Amino acid sequence: MSVVRFGVSLEQELLEALDDFVVKNKFTNRSQAIRQLIADHTARTKWMCNNQVAGSITLIYNFHKRNITEQIFQIQHANQSLILGSQHFNLGNDNCMQMIAIKGEACQLTNLSDQLIAIKGIHHGKLTMSRTEQIHNSEK
Repeated sequence: MSVVRFGVSLEQELLEALDDFVVKNKFTNRSQAIRQLIADHTARTKWMCNNQVAGSITLIYNFHKRNITEQIFQIQHANQSLILGSQHFNLGNDNCMQMIAIKGEACQLTNLSDQLIAIKGIHHGKLTMSRTEQIHNSEK
């Protein structure tokens, strides 16, 4: 694979954010960081289709927040065909982590994740997906 050099113009804020990303991820240079960001974006975009995938949605939230658990359960019930199971963990006096195992079309799981993460009071949410179809011999 050949390497192509090109110039990039960024606002100062974005350049500082990129440099911070380089340091935090221990990249050797900006090019390596940009390659990683593009690869991550490409992978996420690839899942925005009808591929069958499995994964998890992790939510961190304050369970004292009014109606948050009810909202989470309502969304899960409305999407029960996509949900394999769920596990709840106490993280201290106020915070909880919920991990929801999911399986279905990537676009459906992304939509479900977006609904859950958008609930007011969710401190952090993350969707992780992996393909479920068999790996062909050429991909091993």
